[in-house]
Amino acid sequence: MSGFSNLINRSGFLRASAFGFGQIALTSMLAADDGKKTSAPMAIRSPHFAPAVSRVIFLFMHGGPSQVDLFDPKPVLARHHGKPLPESFGPVMTRRKVAANPLLGPIRRFRHCGESGLEISSFLPHISECADDLCVIRSCHGDSVNHPQSVYQMNTGSILMGKPSLGSWVAYGLGTENQDMPAFVVLPDPGGGIKGGPPAWGSGFLPAAYQGTPMRAGKHPVLHLAPAVDFPDDRQRRMLDLVRSLNRDHHQVRPYDSELEARIEASELAFRMQSAAPDIVDLSRETHDTRKLYGLDDSSTAEFGSRCLMARRMIERGIRFVQLYCGDTIGWDAHENVEKNHSALCLQSDKPVAGLLRDLKRRGLWDDTLVIWGGEFGRMPMSEQGVGRDHNPWGFSVWMSGGAVRGGLAYGATDDVGLRAVERPVHINDLHATILHLLGFDHQQLTWFHNGREERLTDVGGNVIHEVLA
Repeated sequence: MSGFSNLINRSGFLRASAFGFGQIALTSMLAADDGKKTSAPMAIRSPHFAPAVSRVIFLFMHGGPSQVDLFDPKPVLARHHGKPLPESFGPVMTRRKVAANPLLGPIRRFRHCGESGLEISSFLPHISECADDLCVIRSCHGDSVNHPQSVYQMNTGSILMGKPSLGSWVAYGLGTENQDMPAFVVLPDPGGGIKGGPPAWGSGFLPAAYQGTPMRAGKHPVLHLAPAVDFPDDRQRRMLDLVRSLNRDHHQVRPYDSELEARIEASELAFRMQSAAPDIVDLSRETHDTRKLYGLDDSSTAEFGSRCLMARRMIERGIRFVQLYCGDTIGWDAHENVEKNHSALCLQSDKPVAGLLRDLKRRGLWDDTLVIWGGEFGRMPMSEQGVGRDHNPWGFSVWMSGGAVRGGLAYGATDDVGLRAVERPVHINDLHATILHLLGFDHQQLTWFHNGREERLTDVGGNVIHEVLA
């Protein structure tokens, strides 16, 4: 059966099952395209070499946080505030033709933090206290000035929609330690969806088993997961056993239909998730001190703090990759006013992120967990509407944290005004290669055969940044 036919069959199946066990739960065991049969796709698998970490939490700051206002201090930019960008910087590709606008100096003061002296903005007082745990890559760069393409690139390595996401590659490579849950979970911002939508955590041409499963807090973390009527567990178990038996009989005379095998297992996973998923998102058993650490006692931080705490509970229970989105449909997209925009989002996220780092340490999860913080791009040094900034993919900051990376380090640099990466530039392919390396993978060898070629997350690029490794 062709990949296109498989896609049509899968789409129809998802629509038909959306009101049953839940779309994501059911697709989590779907079989591979290109005729590959996937047996127990979430079984634990070994990487290429001994990994430094076994799990990832990706804090995605949707909209593009400003590097020159948070993690990349620029004294020259401050001195040239209100002046035009010098001609020596050459032509600048911008989305809203702001290249001729006056430069906008850093909005807040930077200060040296921790024993390392890493410079961080006063926008982030709590994360500043964790400076010695941060490895800030100041020279990241991508290939698009637009949100959807850049969201896709940071998540999938490509500006084109439809490629497998980083979390999907990790799920494919490692499987999950918790067979009652998916390997890759997404915690969206309840304020609104991201630009580009769910393909950012999709599985692309990988089996649907490896796509991200969106979850939320409360009694119903996955929509349509529970039965439509209140079936006792034993009755539901008997029903599933009957359906499984009938499907097995059907499958014996159709061994080529790998999707049928996958759907059989999908029902089993959905049944197990009915009890496992609500338990994972139940924060009521956490101590008062833990809830306070994440800011659950403050209305400004409670929502994002709850998702950060959920992320810790998930990786603690064997989920490999958890991605949190901070920022609604607009998010950190500070076109009109950086001070107003970033003040609100930093207030929302600063304390919970710092709480997460501290909690990982005290619970013994620090050494083998990788935390990533960053958006799809940064902001321009030139002003927009006087006090805002336009998109900047040519030089921006991302940081990583955990026992496997060097804390208190600023790696690479942008130019004097924070416009372009100029010193030890790190393309998004390089960032992805480094993340996979920490998980024990040679990014050139973690591949999937699709449409006549071996595809990989980093396409034909990517170099591991060994200098940031602990």
